[in-house]
Amino acid sequence: MTDIINAILAVRKAQDGGHAEVSISGEDFNRMVWHDGNPTNITNQQIQDKQVELKADFAAKKYQRDRFFKYPTWQDQLDDIYHNGIDAWKATIKATKDKYPKP
Repeated sequence: MTDIINAILAVRKAQDGGHAEVSISGEDFNRMVWHDGNPTNITNQQIQDKQVELKADFAAKKYQRDRFFKYPTWQDQLDDIYHNGIDAWKATIKATKDKYPKP
């Protein structure tokens, strides 16, 4: 899905909980087709503002994506707790949290 479509869906959901029916070719506002007639009158400015918001939110959560791939699986974490105790497990998790801190 394009950035514009993601923004449109987020704006529409925030407005009335609905789902916009729209298609777009590329990232060109002039090539949008509203299949539902744009009943909530979403403007290009609202879409652009939401794009900025979504991009900022995505960037702010980079640490979460980085941590996700470094944490052991939940099965390995439970095994670690069973064999080594809670404190050893906490040390394992803390190492990842320290490497990828929350901003």
